[in-house]
Amino acid sequence: MPAKKTTSTKAKTETKTTFTAKDVEDNKVIAALSYIFILCFIPLFLKKNSAFTQFHAKQGLTITIGWFALWIFGIIPILGWMVAFFGNIALLIVSILGVTKTLNGESWKIPFIYEWSKQWNL
Repeated sequence: MPAKKTTSTKAKTETKTTFTAKDVEDNKVIAALSYIFILCFIPLFLKKNSAFTQFHAKQGLTITIGWFALWIFGIIPILGWMVAFFGNIALLIVSILGVTKTLNGESWKIPFIYEWSKQWNL
């Protein structure tokens, strides 16, 4: 009987992305707009040459789409209301953290949201 092949555990991925200090310092205020609902379009289209701003703008766009999805799902009585209520609270907390971290010059790969945001080719 052949021996079972064991798989090693996945190494933790780095949660920080590096950007140039000048890019971060010059664009952190406009990048913070990314997490304020529909204002995510301002940095998304205004600062196309800033990797730092685009990183946050794409995550902000994903959160904005999440807000709209919850709004539509919230139309469903009882279950939809509850999911929308708790989902909106979660997205509000994530948005506040996103603004705070962006203003501090950090790049936070938000769990689940970051993976979706990588799909945007804008």
